[in-house]
Amino acid sequence: MTPRSIRQLTFAQKPATGRRLHVVPAPEPRPEPTHPAERRMRDAGGPNDRACYSCGCGFVFIAPVSTSVHCPHCAAEQAW
Repeated sequence: MTPRSIRQLTFAQKPATGRRLHVVPAPEPRPEPTHPAERRMRDAGGPNDRACYSCGCGFVFIAPVSTSVHCPHCAAEQAW
């Protein structure tokens, strides 16, 4: 066997000044994995922010959660 010799290529190369740089945008972040129960709640419109209140007049009603809820029957303010 004869040893192979390494030769340098002698053809002309393009000058480096004629090249343009290609800018690659950063990849979009991956979505965070969600729990199946959380995904179902989000798809259904989110949590239901309503509560059941009972008034001193005996009327029980459902109203949005708030610090100042009034009874629809007697208009008394409910303390939270």
